[in-house]
Amino acid sequence: MKQKRFILPESEIPTQWYNIQADMVNKPQPMLNPGTKEPIKAEDLYPLFAEECANQEVNQTDRWIDIPQEVREKYAYYRCTPLVRAYGLEEAIGTPAHIYFKNESVNPLGSHKLNSAIPQAYYCKQQGVTNVTTETGAGQWGAALSYAAKLYGLDCAVYQVKISYEQKPYRRSIMQVFDALVTPSPSMSTRAGKDILTADPNHQGSLGTAISEAVELAMSTENCKYLLGSVLNHVCLHQTVIGLEAEKQMAMAGEYPDIVIGCFGGGSNFSGISFPFMRHTLLEGKKTRFIAAEPASCPKLTQGKFMYDFGDESGYTPLIPMFSLGHDFRPANIHAGGLRYHGAGAIISQLRKDGLVEAVDIRQLDSFAAGTLFAQAEGIIPAPESCHAIAAAIDEAKKCKQTGEEKVILFNLSGHGLVDMTAYDQYLSGTLANTGE
Repeated sequence: MKQKRFILPESEIPTQWYNIQADMVNKPQPMLNPGTKEPIKAEDLYPLFAEECANQEVNQTDRWIDIPQEVREKYAYYRCTPLVRAYGLEEAIGTPAHIYFKNESVNPLGSHKLNSAIPQAYYCKQQGVTNVTTETGAGQWGAALSYAAKLYGLDCAVYQVKISYEQKPYRRSIMQVFDALVTPSPSMSTRAGKDILTADPNHQGSLGTAISEAVELAMSTENCKYLLGSVLNHVCLHQTVIGLEAEKQMAMAGEYPDIVIGCFGGGSNFSGISFPFMRHTLLEGKKTRFIAAEPASCPKLTQGKFMYDFGDESGYTPLIPMFSLGHDFRPANIHAGGLRYHGAGAIISQLRKDGLVEAVDIRQLDSFAAGTLFAQAEGIIPAPESCHAIAAAIDEAKKCKQTGEEKVILFNLSGHGLVDMTAYDQYLSGTLANTGE
């Protein structure tokens, strides 16, 4: 019988995160204070973030950063996650390619986001913080942080993008199960929200609007910190547990990926699966391709410009060097809510500039067609975000079918879609459209 699942024991949970900044030839440019245009130092971020997260954010020298033992113990609730050979999908496509996926959907909250929510909540608790706040698009990050906050006895407030708040009521319910206060964004509870709604009373929200509201709440609330689920360097750092495990699991399978793929919103799961493999490209000259799959309706890597831009709509955040569509870009109301972000993180933007990261844009209907095929072949219904990575993997596998090449393709299944079935209902009924493309 062919081996399909490659599972590491709990003892193999990584003891350190991998900091790719230490190995990059061209380091990411620093974030800037929007008023003075001076580079941001770690201490400049202390009022907003947990101090240890701020220190990790600007660390460009230490290749390996220790994972606290208590965080590793919490990781053990669900890690190590399986690596799976997708024989069913290979057969359905008729490709000679070998397709593998890292299954991050098996954790308690159903997505990779818990990998950063736990350490961020831990650092806040260690610092004596009592309240945390954040934004969330589709709700994966909000759900993960709500759970992590509950683990550490922190009060949690989440601003969920309004269109996703309405499209995905069960994600909202998951957050509320863990006692999080969930507010649709933009709202009338912050100055940023009021200004946005005054300008456009029908604004359906974006991650940029929700970030503005969460940052404002954090800065105006005593003993409160803002926790972010993507984009920033320390978030990408925490997610490298994915790729570090996958390295060992690919070795168990006796293969090494020619292509590594992740869906792309701000960069968290793409970084997690790709950075550990990319270090072999940077240090040893490995010829792996790294493909970020983004929605065609929010194509910051394929059509955006590299610039210093705000991470939020209202201009509260530092200026980030990123590929961006503009912080006032209003994304279409696609169901992949976690990918509806105007910019890319600084690290990935620099890697994209340097030609180490490729990008493809995927239309909404194509993503659901790929996700449905994957579900039929592998028995797992993927999140709409993950469908973009699957679509890119299928495209590469079809190219191998044409050329006869037996390439090894690895993608990250960043989450399941069991609370996204209204989106699949629309796709199956023929009422889903390619909006905003």
